[in-house]
Amino acid sequence: MTDFARLRRIYLLTGVLNAQWGACLPALDARLNLGEARLGGMLLAMGLAAMAGMTAAGHLAARPLLAWIAPATALALAGPAVAEGYGALTVAAGVLGLLLGALNVVLTLHAAAAEHARRQPVMSRLHAMWTVGAVGGGLAVAAALHAGVGVQVLLAFSGLSSAAVMGVLTFRARPPVPRPAEPGTTTRRSPLLVVAMGLLGAAAFLTEGAATDWAGVHARRVLDITPAVASLAYTGFLTAMTVVRLAGDRLHSRLGPGTTLRTAGLATATGLLLVISSSALGPLGAYAGWALAGAGMALIWPVLAGTAGHGTPRQLSTITTLSYSGSLVGPAAIAWIAASTSLSAALALPLALAVLLALTGPYVLAAWIDTTVATGRRRKLVEQR
Repeated sequence: MTDFARLRRIYLLTGVLNAQWGACLPALDARLNLGEARLGGMLLAMGLAAMAGMTAAGHLAARPLLAWIAPATALALAGPAVAEGYGALTVAAGVLGLLLGALNVVLTLHAAAAEHARRQPVMSRLHAMWTVGAVGGGLAVAAALHAGVGVQVLLAFSGLSSAAVMGVLTFRARPPVPRPAEPGTTTRRSPLLVVAMGLLGAAAFLTEGAATDWAGVHARRVLDITPAVASLAYTGFLTAMTVVRLAGDRLHSRLGPGTTLRTAGLATATGLLLVISSSALGPLGAYAGWALAGAGMALIWPVLAGTAGHGTPRQLSTITTLSYSGSLVGPAAIAWIAASTSLSAALALPLALAVLLALTGPYVLAAWIDTTVATGRRRKLVEQR
């Protein structure tokens, strides 16, 4: 098995782990009678721990982290299974979040190294594997719970079995080989540029989170669709995202990072505009809008991560941490706006961010890429500015 084939399987299994944790949350909530406030506090602690893990991974990237952090992350999924109260569950979720955050950075570094070794974009395909794994993991949890399997048994079995598979896949995994600098290249980047990349990622994560958290709720509350049918809104978003990610690397190679990001941002914004207008267009407009938004969002983070991955590990960890903050801030921001106005009006926030990504993202990517191109031999890696 080639190193790239192993990496694809690790991305797939990481998607499974993420989905299994998320799909088991309602059952954990019911078992421990957490309630909204304590569940929210636990998830906040998990998110903050994930950000700490991302930062730590950037400082330790020169070590062979993948060989132990991937199995450890899978094993940590079993931690919540033995938690018998809110405090223990919060600690277990924090450990899982810490390891997941570190694993995200380490995997992005390996993916960037794979892009350099293969001399072509691969980030979109790898994230497609993650998405496929997430869909499969969610369906597996739903089937197991429906069959009467207890959430404790399910998490324990998933964690232990996944840890064994991760151990095989990552056995003797070496640190990713960094991309060598060209003669005359400057790799110094201003902190402002690093922050700008991170803010683009935060906008992307917030926009993607709008679909994850609110697609079904919008269909049910605004369009008065039954819960079973309303859930198809997010299914359409995720399906479109998966399909486009499978072809995303070819689009990235053909269009370049700047044009790809601009096209993806405009597609996402158009899809969200259809969703906001669906009270006049009808349910089909909402479903088409979420699918179009999913197709656009499929490309945004892979392009950003693929470009950022050729910086230093510390720069990547900073960008990833800032990007992840969008997932923490987004649900609360949209909920607050929706409570003050309406859910349709709240979705104008991710729409505006998608437009911002389309308009400013290509220039930020161009500035990032220019810092790694040899002086006097600047190549057209992005479209004319």
